[in-house]
Amino acid sequence: MANFNEKELEIIGQYNMPGIYGAPDCIVPKQNRPITPKENMLRMLNGEMPLWVPNQTYDNNAIQPMVMPDAKARAFGGTDWFGIEWVYEPLTKAAMVKPGTRRLSDLANWKEELPFPDLSAIDWQKDYDENYKGRIAEDRLSYFVIVNGFFERTADLTSFEDAFCYLLEEPELLTEFYDRLAEWHIELIRIAHDVYHADMILFHDDMGTQRSTFFSPEIYKELLLPQYKKITKVCHDLGMYVCLHSCGCISTLMPLIIEAGFDAWEGQDSANDKAAIMKEYGKDLAQCTLYIIPADMSDEDAVAHIHKTVDDLAMTGRFACRLRDEKPDRAVNLADELYRYSRLKYMELAEK
Repeated sequence: MANFNEKELEIIGQYNMPGIYGAPDCIVPKQNRPITPKENMLRMLNGEMPLWVPNQTYDNNAIQPMVMPDAKARAFGGTDWFGIEWVYEPLTKAAMVKPGTRRLSDLANWKEELPFPDLSAIDWQKDYDENYKGRIAEDRLSYFVIVNGFFERTADLTSFEDAFCYLLEEPELLTEFYDRLAEWHIELIRIAHDVYHADMILFHDDMGTQRSTFFSPEIYKELLLPQYKKITKVCHDLGMYVCLHSCGCISTLMPLIIEAGFDAWEGQDSANDKAAIMKEYGKDLAQCTLYIIPADMSDEDAVAHIHKTVDDLAMTGRFACRLRDEKPDRAVNLADELYRYSRLKYMELAEK
């Protein structure tokens, strides 16, 4: 492993991509790295030692086309692909299903009441040409964001209470619906690959509260595992990686998430013992996370927090994060500190 040189932090250009989750365009510096950010991210995903902790804000092209009604509705409110009404919630800076509304009278009626969206009705190539062509940097790994997975879609179409009842009382009905939903997702995944040249799919399906999962591992194994295997298989057959975004305390599902074939998990730090999960499952499942440094954290504490995160979560080389510093005028550059500190720590490991 090449020795670290401060010249690696020199800015030699910039990356400019449309934002995701309703955010403005993401413009970040391109720096003088010893290998490309994509090569480094692939090392992390493949279980090889990267040269630094991938900061996905800098190192990845994030793709979530706003021609997808789901993307607009989840970010700003409105009607999603399946006719579900969403309203923007300022407190969370995101949208939620409009209270008091219900898309399906009952899931048993999905064939009559729920026409599946026609993906061919969208001019995907036009969207790519107008918004992404020439902006997707080849030296960064590209991931395509798909929100509203199997369980999320069930709850959004009906209610959380009914979704739990279907899981317990209507397994055959759910399986039939999920089979069709999987087919539709696979069609979208092929568009992500063929039109947007994605290297990885980020597939959303939240599955827990702050204390536990919404359902037992046995329910997951019976109803969700077969569907996720379809999703991961098509991704891998197309030469792509697939990362599961799932919030909530879901550590008991880790063995099944690995069995499903996911390459990585983007989970909620505050609801999970990430260090323990990394220790037990890091060899088989990479960890990605949204890493937020709050504005009220001092510079000294922020730097210490960066160091502790690297020490606790990243020393297996199977960790990446989307670093977001919420203090724009901070005196220290935390992205540079994450790069420098992890680069030096990985050099120490290589020398042992």
